[in-house]
Amino acid sequence: MHPETHLALHHARAAELRAQAAAHRLAAGARQPYDIRARLGWTLVEVGLRLATPRPVLNA
Repeated sequence: MHPETHLALHHARAAELRAQAAAHRLAAGARQPYDIRARLGWTLVEVGLRLATPRPVLNA
């Protein structure tokens, strides 16, 4: 491959990688705190366990 062509491809790929890194940094900065996700997850587990637990039958 001609050296100038190789250099042009290298510059194009480097620009793509920089753009991907910038997009990743923006996405990582916009993420919600883990604390909210953990609390929601445990709440859903608790609701699921309550729904799965059999209720006592009352004879009236």
